Amino acid sequence: MTDTKQLTLPITGMTCANCVATVERNLKKLDGVATAVVNLSSERATVDFDASKLAMPDLIARVQRAGYGVATGDAELIIKRLSDDNDARRLEKALAKLEGVLEAQVTFTTEKARVQYVPTIITQAELRRAVASAGFEAMELGADAEDAEAKAREREINEQRRLLIIGLIFTVPLFLLSMGKDFNLLPAFVYSETAMEGMREAQPWFGWLMLVLALPVQFYVGWQYYVGAFKALRNKSANMDVLIVMGSSAAFFYSLPITFGLLMGHVYYETAAVIITLIKLGKYLEARAKGRTSEAIKKLMGLRAKTARVIRDGEAVEVSTDDVRVGDIVLVKPGETIPVDGVVVEGRSAVDESMLTGESLPVEKKQGDAVIGATLNKLGLLKFEATKVGKETALAQIIKLVEDAQGSKAPIQKLADQVSATFVPIVIAIAALTFAGWYFFGPPLPINADIDNFTRALINMVAVLVIACPCAMGLATPTAVMVGTGKGAEMGILFRTSEALERAGKVSVVVLDKTGTITKGQPAVTDIVVNGSWNMDSSINHPPLTNEELLRLAASVEKGSEHPLGEAIWAEATTRGLSLSEPAGFKAEAGHGVQAEVEGRSVMVGNRRMFENRGIPLGGLDSEVSRLQSEAKTAMLVAVDGLAAGIIAVADTIKDSSREAIADLHKMGLKVAMITGDNQKTAEAIAKQVGIDQVLAEVLPEGKSTEVKKLQSNVERSTLNVVAMVGDGVNDAPALAQADVGLAIGTGTDVAMAAAPITLMSGDLRGVARAINLSRKTLGTIKQNLFWAFFYNVVLIPAAALGYLNPMLAAGAMAFSSVFVVSNSLRLRRQKI
Repeated sequence: MTDTKQLTLPITGMTCANCVATVERNLKKLDGVATAVVNLSSERATVDFDASKLAMPDLIARVQRAGYGVATGDAELIIKRLSDDNDARRLEKALAKLEGVLEAQVTFTTEKARVQYVPTIITQAELRRAVASAGFEAMELGADAEDAEAKAREREINEQRRLLIIGLIFTVPLFLLSMGKDFNLLPAFVYSETAMEGMREAQPWFGWLMLVLALPVQFYVGWQYYVGAFKALRNKSANMDVLIVMGSSAAFFYSLPITFGLLMGHVYYETAAVIITLIKLGKYLEARAKGRTSEAIKKLMGLRAKTARVIRDGEAVEVSTDDVRVGDIVLVKPGETIPVDGVVVEGRSAVDESMLTGESLPVEKKQGDAVIGATLNKLGLLKFEATKVGKETALAQIIKLVEDAQGSKAPIQKLADQVSATFVPIVIAIAALTFAGWYFFGPPLPINADIDNFTRALINMVAVLVIACPCAMGLATPTAVMVGTGKGAEMGILFRTSEALERAGKVSVVVLDKTGTITKGQPAVTDIVVNGSWNMDSSINHPPLTNEELLRLAASVEKGSEHPLGEAIWAEATTRGLSLSEPAGFKAEAGHGVQAEVEGRSVMVGNRRMFENRGIPLGGLDSEVSRLQSEAKTAMLVAVDGLAAGIIAVADTIKDSSREAIADLHKMGLKVAMITGDNQKTAEAIAKQVGIDQVLAEVLPEGKSTEVKKLQSNVERSTLNVVAMVGDGVNDAPALAQADVGLAIGTGTDVAMAAAPITLMSGDLRGVARAINLSRKTLGTIKQNLFWAFFYNVVLIPAAALGYLNPMLAAGAMAFSSVFVVSNSLRLRRQKI
């Protein structure tokens, strides 16, 4: 008997009846598909199939193979009641098993679930119900997601605090009464009159009093642990709640028959209550500390302007920033925050962009310049046209990028994940062995001991159960990643993934693209040299030639040129306010130069090869050409009426920060290489100016990734095989993707940024050293956290098993171990990078 199922898939990319037939035909080819009906108007495919042979992913893959798509939705849910990383993985598995869910990712530190699903098969309401049935609570991130999230977090912390206060109200007197009784500090009426001296037993009613104080702590304050443990076991897994429930319940339920007079011995109600209250205290402090790890995101969200002043029907009206539409004209006064991204249409001002780029100096803005939402208008009135609003703004994209990075898993976390997966069952096994070992093989008790063999074994078993802390292992990596990526965003360094954050710290070789990275990427005239013999040779009838006249003639020819070097000459003449003439008979020779008639004189601008082909001697200019080339400048020779008149040198000027940035990289022990298409001599001259170690010259754009690959595989020592590539252009994208770590300069193109896992928003090359330094410090924090988490468990679990730890001390240590890990991660926020 076949298990027939029906699914409806929303198809994208269909335009005609032929598309319908193609999709139907491809679906029917699958073994197990009974019928497939595709509707063009509704753009849906209804498929009946044998579920024992096929599943939804097979159907989607077939549609995609046919060249069409399946529409999917993305749900982002805030998850409450996650106890530890095991819960996150359990919920992730539960969501992934749902029909219609393509991908599910649950992160314990951010307490968020991201689910990609097929909306025709499952709805967000069903996703939330599935979360609830797994024992958790889900809230959808809506338009005011950050407000809803903040309120949800606040409510959860307040609830933890309320339960903690209730726990303390009952636990503190219970603990004091128990200690007072044990040390004979209580009034005489508490003790039994028949008790022998030195072995004073309390009155029977005293045990009942302790039970009354313990009950609310055990089953009200600690109830969520029972619920969590039940649901975890029902889903065939075990988490921290299971350990807490087993440990506290063992102490509590052992004490009941003693209170009822069925057994003789001590009661351990205070142990059970202290375990629950201390762990509640730890969870409360942890929740507060975890909230601070995401403060960078909150700070970014807080940068957004709440309102905007837009021109509607000829009048300026104030509207919510969410209501600004693309194409709206927005007014921003001095001192106000720019609400959305746009392009200036009127006015001049200086804008403080430090909150996004980390660049402290204000940036001049005029007509035609782009402005970014959330930046601060400093001086003048700006009128700009909105080009990106809502989720499309630069700030929204940055927030999403940081959140994605925080939600991703770093490779170093894999070990902790593997251990956490089997941690609780192993601890339960050790606890069982501890009980058996102490009960059957423990040393004999003293004759006057106030506990028996069973009680001693039970106490040591409880200590093992409550000392174990899977939380610290689960929090070790993600909390550090959250703080690290958040601090990076504040500094204008955006990490796309936590893997990039981890790997950047291991970099040993940094490859810098020359144009636009080390240099400004805008060629400019640096020198003008007039041929000395020109003005001294009286045998030739020509007017005297000045620097400005030489530049004017050359720029007049270059008016018709599209070459960057020609544009630099034309720009310099325009800046100097020189009056240019219209060239006549313009000719361009690729790879050589240009020629034209200017005011009846033949003017030629080109390279040495052009002059050699024309038979024009350079005279005294030869040595000047060599000098300029050795200074990393391109020498453009100018001839007037067939005679060498002078040289105009053009160079791509070095950024002010480049020397300091490369010096910073050297201080960190990194080797720095430069990659460029320039000739070897020019490249070496630039390298000498900024302190580059290795020059990769005359490299074509398509060859950059090959050079990076050579560096990765040809480095002699095994420790020098992690290569970082820094670039800003489209032709850098393959090299950025090839490198172990790609860093895109933020002032560059979108393609370069998309290919790079790290983006430097400011365009300042010093950001490379900061990014690597931040990565090193974050990686160091992760290692400290992991060491503590493993050291804590490896040392203290055996200590508890050997009887060196009281269960109450064990509970305290367990409660504060995860607080220690989160607090250690928070130290990153104060680190100087």
